[in-house]
Amino acid sequence: MLDIEFSQVSDPGRTRVHNEDYVDYLAPASPEEARSRGWLFALADGVGGHDFGEVASRAAVEKLISGFRQARGGEPHTALLPRLVQAANTHVFETAMATRKTGAPMATTLVTCALRFDRAVIAHVGDSRCYHVRNGQARQLTRDHTVANEQIRLGLIAAGEADGLPTSSILSRSLGNEMFVVVDSSEHHVIGGDVLLLCSDGLHHSIRETDIGEIVSHATDLQSAADKLVSIANQRDGRDNISVQLIRIKSVERVGMYRGRPYRLL
Repeated sequence: MLDIEFSQVSDPGRTRVHNEDYVDYLAPASPEEARSRGWLFALADGVGGHDFGEVASRAAVEKLISGFRQARGGEPHTALLPRLVQAANTHVFETAMATRKTGAPMATTLVTCALRFDRAVIAHVGDSRCYHVRNGQARQLTRDHTVANEQIRLGLIAAGEADGLPTSSILSRSLGNEMFVVVDSSEHHVIGGDVLLLCSDGLHHSIRETDIGEIVSHATDLQSAADKLVSIANQRDGRDNISVQLIRIKSVERVGMYRGRPYRLL
């Protein structure tokens, strides 16, 4: 059976009064539920400068987790997670319409990871990220939904030119701005010893992939690794909220898929 350990930290940073990030998770209540539903982790970053950013991030994560808890057991995460993120988007949009007083929008990023058997499904909107750490090397699994990244994709600028541009921090996609949103998702095999890291831009704007791989791999435990990552981000910048979730895969249950149903591999 899939066995994991995890830690999470959400810090307001050195200059902001409010923390507009929100992190949470849903653990299975039994081994049977671990096989039928699995684990869920989620991290959201309320869009800075928008009214009720902290309301948007919390609403998105709570809606996502509620939907995951109520989902039919055995439903493939590849279909379930994008649907739940879309529902979270609608919920944030409708919450904004109900509470808006000044006409300012309510929006948030969202990155989420569902784990079951030997697979992780990642879904996200915005520039909160997920990294995969194996053998001391960190690899980004998500693509930032920013104006600068869209310019790179269209060939308007080179990848190396994006750093430092104002458009590198302007979101091209987020939850809550429209009734519908395009959700990016991907599925990845995991093995014992792998670590998945979810974070807001307050962390990844200050810490390189090489730093992430080294810190996570050499820490004595996940909590000290999370605390160290947040501490370094605060030392190097600290102007934004900083949140991180670390999930270590201790062991997996290897499965194959036949007509959408898992079967155990020997």
